[in-house]
Amino acid sequence: MKSSSDWYSERMQQHTHLVRWGHYGMPLLLFPTAAGDAEECERFRMIDRLSAFIQDGRLKVYSVNSIAGRTWLMGDHSVAHRAWVQNQFDAYIYHEVVPAIRADCESHDIQLLTAGASIGAFNALASICRHPDVFCRAIGMSGTYDFQAWLGGQWLDDFYYSSPIHYLPGLNDGEQLQLLRERFIILAFAGGRWEDPGETWKLAHVLGSKGVPNRVDPWGPEWDHDWPTWREMLPAYVDEMLRSCGY
Repeated sequence: MKSSSDWYSERMQQHTHLVRWGHYGMPLLLFPTAAGDAEECERFRMIDRLSAFIQDGRLKVYSVNSIAGRTWLMGDHSVAHRAWVQNQFDAYIYHEVVPAIRADCESHDIQLLTAGASIGAFNALASICRHPDVFCRAIGMSGTYDFQAWLGGQWLDDFYYSSPIHYLPGLNDGEQLQLLRERFIILAFAGGRWEDPGETWKLAHVLGSKGVPNRVDPWGPEWDHDWPTWREMLPAYVDEMLRSCGY
């Protein structure tokens, strides 16, 4: 049921890792948290919580290393380099990971779900917003959606075009926005410790102002910005998304 593939990515200038759980069903690209790797979701028992969908042949889960997230957190490079890595990471997902997933699914045009928590939510939302031709649904949990605090006052094109909060307001009514208006996004946040609901509401406002279908789901104060919360959130939302896509 579990398999993995590795290759050297010229875009990321390093060896990369893609892991899959499942044998059939709709593909879900699940992004790790900031410092996580491709198998983080298994170690934190998220795969266990999704096992019913996987075993029933409704869902195949894929995950990659959090290359861009680690670069932001480590702070070993300039802001310009970190923003460049984020933009390259998007290109790596679109031009390398998505084709690998579609080849594994034996379909050149299958649509993907995407999800993530914290910085993983940023990557999930960035993926569907930039590539609605590939991703049809997204689930953002406890999202960190605004990286401006890490920019040190700088403003860079690589950052701008990677950040939906910033580039979507200026997006014209072209093919990308038209397709995005046919997609659906769930933004869930916890009401407990270590959470910043303001970032979720800010993103929801931007999406709504551009006519992008989305729903904000606030969870109560007993839910913290942590894995026990996300293990409850994701199975419920995955089931909803799979049903809406006919799985």
